[in-house]
Amino acid sequence: MAAMALRPLNCTTLAGGSQRTAAEAATTRRARRTVPLTSASSLSPPPPTKKKVLVPVGLGTEEMEAVILVDVLRRAGADVLMASVEPGLEVEASSGTKLVADTCIAACANEIFDLVALPGGMPGAVRLRDCEILRKMTIKQAEEKRLYGAICAAPAVVLMPWGLHRRKQITCHPAFIDKLPTFRAVTSNIQVSGELTTSRGPATTFEFVQSLVDQLFGSTVSEDIGEKLLMQADGGHQRKEEFNKVEWSFNREPRVLVPIANGSEEMEVVILVDILRRAKMDVVVASIEKSMPIVGSQSTKIVADKTLADASESTYDLIILPGGIAGVERLHKSRMLKKLLKEQKKAGRIYGGICSSPSLLQKQGLLKGPWYCNGFFTCYREQVLWSCKSKKRGRRDCF
Repeated sequence: MAAMALRPLNCTTLAGGSQRTAAEAATTRRARRTVPLTSASSLSPPPPTKKKVLVPVGLGTEEMEAVILVDVLRRAGADVLMASVEPGLEVEASSGTKLVADTCIAACANEIFDLVALPGGMPGAVRLRDCEILRKMTIKQAEEKRLYGAICAAPAVVLMPWGLHRRKQITCHPAFIDKLPTFRAVTSNIQVSGELTTSRGPATTFEFVQSLVDQLFGSTVSEDIGEKLLMQADGGHQRKEEFNKVEWSFNREPRVLVPIANGSEEMEVVILVDILRRAKMDVVVASIEKSMPIVGSQSTKIVADKTLADASESTYDLIILPGGIAGVERLHKSRMLKKLLKEQKKAGRIYGGICSSPSLLQKQGLLKGPWYCNGFFTCYREQVLWSCKSKKRGRRDCF
């Protein structure tokens, strides 16, 4: 008993007979006191995993379809990879727009995607069809009952040779509908058949991607995206209402300038350029940045044809500004663009804007007069249509 009373005080006896110093024991007690107590109720569930989407592109891919797919799916919250099936990341699309993919197809060959969405365009669809890596990925996608889709030429040119049309009702671009089995072909804008969704072409891309958003995220997200992008019915507004009569007559190919910047709305850039080029206009995409590639509002990379400095050496029948809040702010800071717009106005040549870009024109005093439309510019061949939000100011040479 005496021996136990005289045992040194600098050691602590542990279960099993091992010993540690008093200093070590004190350190342990302090550490225990500093560890916060966490109740089960305070534990938050892990954040939901983002839906992963693959959008492959190749030489001749339809740029409107590819960019609208990427843009809208990213707005919905998907993690979208634009993957090149070409040797390099830069891809020239069907109407000449240069896109820069996020990665090459080989780099994502072993990844699992919630959706694989194939844009059309020729020869883009053929380039996708001939990519063995993409073929294996898409077949596996279908076998494992995950979502996949195709639009325009892709259902006929890509899915059929891969055997992914079997037991499916599908639609495609009218130019390729005769290549589909008669008993499987439908002529609707959108056709959902199990995990496969197909659509007809550039003009139905918004319906196509909204259907895909609905399948990935539900109707609430789909409807919200549709409202924000004005995809829904126009509420009874006139499709066309012209306040400033302008004669569009040329004895040559009209020249058009589309200035772009980091933050420009890529869908608007691509739709403007694609349709105006289809209408046989000479369209120049000019970057106001120090580099030719710009990063759009939803992170799609577009390569300009020229810098604005080089483009400013020519005159243009039309200067049209894309929207995107950050992009418009960048355009507003360009002295060279301001000078070009003022010269355009002075010469009586046409200029205009879409989305938020009319605010730039207003700040430069280019919207003085009885009317202007602060809305969305839509062009199909030789028609210029406005969905007007307000009709307060404007010029005869500004639409």
